[in-house]
Amino acid sequence: MYTLAAISIPFGPNIFEFGPFILAWHGFFTFVAVATSVYLAVRWGTKQGLSADAIYSISVWAIIGGILGARIVHIIDFWGLMYQDDPIRLLYVWQGGIAIYGGILGGFAGGALYVIIRNSDRFLAMWGSLYKVLPFLGKPNKAPLPPIGLMVDITTPALLISMAIGRVGDIINGEHFAKATDLAWGFIYTNPSSPGYQQPASHPAVAYELIFDLLLLAAIWPLRNRLRPHGMYFVLYGGLYSMGRFFLSFLRIEQIPYFDVLNQAQIIALIVMAVAIPLVVFKAQFVKPTQDAESGRRGQRRAR
Repeated sequence: MYTLAAISIPFGPNIFEFGPFILAWHGFFTFVAVATSVYLAVRWGTKQGLSADAIYSISVWAIIGGILGARIVHIIDFWGLMYQDDPIRLLYVWQGGIAIYGGILGGFAGGALYVIIRNSDRFLAMWGSLYKVLPFLGKPNKAPLPPIGLMVDITTPALLISMAIGRVGDIINGEHFAKATDLAWGFIYTNPSSPGYQQPASHPAVAYELIFDLLLLAAIWPLRNRLRPHGMYFVLYGGLYSMGRFFLSFLRIEQIPYFDVLNQAQIIALIVMAVAIPLVVFKAQFVKPTQDAESGRRGQRRAR
């Protein structure tokens, strides 16, 4: 279904190739998104009295966890189709294959585990033992890490901005197929190297999600200093994003349906909503926004 009014995307999935090295649009915008998220987290966190070094340290482990989580969730989804008979492809990360939910959940797990482990008595004791043998490691000391809830609340708006940036790469890449449409804003991929080449004009489902991410950011931005206990703002984001993603995913054409109607992202969205909605309804409380800066400083003092 080609229409004269459809929007033509003339780009291929890669910016350039040099031997085995490939710089893809998806990878480029993912890098920009992650860098933006870290920059904003540091900028907003330091305004609340948090240590920039601590935020950078948490970010490193959150990025590692996000990469692993995004890859693992993708592999689970495509195990039978792509990897079961050719497991060496598990290592071909440069060929793509990540899942945004895995990135979000894995990033949270990586950052949270670092905060929990870094200042634990067991870790400091192990560090002390190593210091006796390897004094160049430095004396064991507790890092001024913020509480997990406060850190994820600060990061939530940056995460939505980063998700929107990342979707730009998905739009150019053309690998996320959607249902055909004759609407004027349907997408047609005209580059022969694009995965979407010769596909009919289709709903720009990932563009819809980009717009949804920005609308969600605008909707919850006024609440960033209003919800307690810390962490509820992140939970609210998770529940609302999952609700939007669940319905938008009905426009996507997935290779592996579950229960004949749902895709993996929708299954995860339902699980996240089942956890997030009761937490917000029964645990979240509104406070005056002026309490936020002082609360952040108290949290930082406790962490020290």
